[in-house]
Amino acid sequence: MRKEDKAIVIEKLGETLKAYPHFYLVDVTGMDAARTSAMRRQCFKSEVKMVVVKNTLLHKAMEASEIDYSPLYDVLKGTTAVIFTTVANAPAKMLKEFNSKNPKGVTIPELKAAYAEESFYVGADQLDALCAIKSKSELIADVVAMLQSPIQSVISQLESGASTIHGVLETLAEKGE
Repeated sequence: MRKEDKAIVIEKLGETLKAYPHFYLVDVTGMDAARTSAMRRQCFKSEVKMVVVKNTLLHKAMEASEIDYSPLYDVLKGTTAVIFTTVANAPAKMLKEFNSKNPKGVTIPELKAAYAEESFYVGADQLDALCAIKSKSELIADVVAMLQSPIQSVISQLESGASTIHGVLETLAEKGE
């Protein structure tokens, strides 16, 4: 690859790093064409973008970024695919589902590291932690549910109080007759 082409690739990778708030580094060493195609289809369904890159070019793009990605430099070995996403836990769930269909003992693709919610997750053992991260819409739903809970409790109490008062009034009316 010519030096000019490398500079263009580094620049485009840098722009993509800025465009997406979260990304995963995945080891795809040893994946055949059929499994790679299946993974790309799964990425498309999960609304994430997967790019296979040269480690040195990705390293240079990370160095040129405003964010310090140095905790990720050590995992840039072997064949690396970068999965870019706007939802922090989407690639983790997708990888977990994809690997559940693997033959027993096969762990490819395997998580190398991730940058999600402005934190670094290094190692394949971090996949469960990444799955547990809640997306923005999930957090909003949790907040709405927490806000609704006290209101529903008050309404329930008022309704039960109203039926109690109604019962007392009916009893008094019957006694009065």
